[in-house]
Amino acid sequence: MKTLFLFAILSFSFVGCNSQTADPQEEEDLVCIFKNPVVQGADPWIVQNDGMYYASESANGGIQIFRSEQLTEVLKSGNHAEVWRQPATGWNSQNLWAPELHYIEGEWFVYYTAGASGPPFISQRSGVLRARTDDPHGDYEEMGMLYTGDNIETREDEKWAIDLTVLEHEGNLYAIWSGWEENADTDRTPQHLYIAEMENPWTISSNRVQISSPEEDWETGTELAINEGPEILKNGDQVFVIYSASESWLPAYNLGQLELVGDNPMDPGSWEKSGPVFQGSGEVYGVGHASYARSPDGTENWIAYHTKVDEEPGWDRVVHLQPFTWNQDGSPNFGSPVQPGKEIERPSGECEEE
Repeated sequence: MKTLFLFAILSFSFVGCNSQTADPQEEEDLVCIFKNPVVQGADPWIVQNDGMYYASESANGGIQIFRSEQLTEVLKSGNHAEVWRQPATGWNSQNLWAPELHYIEGEWFVYYTAGASGPPFISQRSGVLRARTDDPHGDYEEMGMLYTGDNIETREDEKWAIDLTVLEHEGNLYAIWSGWEENADTDRTPQHLYIAEMENPWTISSNRVQISSPEEDWETGTELAINEGPEILKNGDQVFVIYSASESWLPAYNLGQLELVGDNPMDPGSWEKSGPVFQGSGEVYGVGHASYARSPDGTENWIAYHTKVDEEPGWDRVVHLQPFTWNQDGSPNFGSPVQPGKEIERPSGECEEE
């Protein structure tokens, strides 16, 4: 379950050389290094468009969009704007979580989670904003709550829904999110992954279909069975949903994978599950809710994810970045989390811009 944690700006751990006698080549090599964590916060969302990186976060009842030409800088960039604020009352007036910025069919959209009350967080639903201009830093129009229930004809009885994202596949749009089978009076309710067809980026046009339920040991955890934070990752024609499993407040939080192996995304049988595909190790705890980008020169793949700061239960989290590769079968190979404080080469193409 998510709790709202803000992206506080931290000093980024670049290794520089201040000595006047330093070798110029040595100084150039050092500035191309960074270390994790890069910033405090959770649910990192990064998207690329036209040579620019954009990141979105919720802060103080509003949604902010950050932008930078550098992947390692975007989450702490001073170049940001608040594009929307929650209303004082209504279904989306509280508990703003995990906004995602998407560029779909030539327009910018932000998908977010919010509720009318809580804790307990039993009224969470998914909403969408549509940019009024072609600038993601511009003004956005509230398009309302997305229907995530089982009665599309009447659109009654919306179901609890968080972490909604959008899959573009073969000319069609699909919404994928984490939800409950039935609304409940406790937020300690198992979460599943659902998919529905979309008429356009702001309208769901079908009843939901469950494509994943927490059944494996690495999904059921010790306190609550959870599938959440689904994100789309593509490798050529292959389509993956990388999602978070187990409890976000515990060290066992990890990433699982669904691969689209059939022709119809709305058919649960078209999805093949495997996992965990990424999990904590050493001093990295509770790996979850990732997003993906390529290096500035397009030659590398990178994952942004959050981790817990320690093994104690809670939502004190930080954001990490690291490169990943692909397995021979085309699936992602995330490897192991780079340990905090270990030097990492910056994404290919960043140092040339220094």
